[in-house]
Amino acid sequence: MKGIIAKKIGMTQLFSEDGKILPITLLKAGPCKVVQKKTSEKDGYNAVQIGFEEIKEKKVNKPLKDHMKKSNEYFRYLKEIRDFEKDEGEIIDVDIFKNGEKVKVTGLSKGKGFQGVMRRWGMAGGFDSHGSTSHRRVGAIGNRLTPQKVFKGKKMPGHMGFDNVTVRNLEVVFIDKDNNLIGLKGAVPGPNGGILIIRGE
Repeated sequence: MKGIIAKKIGMTQLFSEDGKILPITLLKAGPCKVVQKKTSEKDGYNAVQIGFEEIKEKKVNKPLKDHMKKSNEYFRYLKEIRDFEKDEGEIIDVDIFKNGEKVKVTGLSKGKGFQGVMRRWGMAGGFDSHGSTSHRRVGAIGNRLTPQKVFKGKKMPGHMGFDNVTVRNLEVVFIDKDNNLIGLKGAVPGPNGGILIIRGE
């Protein structure tokens, strides 16, 4: 399965040949370098670890510096992609994808902090009339004598967002190899500047 690390730039739009507006997400993808190759004989599975965004040596801690010394370069981000046939030291560019190809994008969604049930789960809330004390509350969450507990998985207030999300079947609209840019039709997880992994379907 081929893949590359990318950084989200933002969204824009393009016009198709028949005049329709296409929502486009612009990503800076690569170039990435293969830092480590894992094999089923040695590690139990086949994968490659790739690095993105080269940084200065002084910004890397000692364990990672030793880990990346074979590549003679140091990277801010390291990600693994399974079953990708590449050798150590190889460079991965946006040209591993083609126009019209379907890909899947994985990244962390936007964090929204601690939210109540109306925002987090879309619940209707309580009465809005005067005297009501449960406008935005959860309501009943359990039973009485039996079973004397709140069931696991109950929809309640809590942390919302900042989850690992994968969006599938995104179409590659254009590729600019000179500037390491790739345009995908539709939205991808996370804020502008967020790190994503683009993989083939």
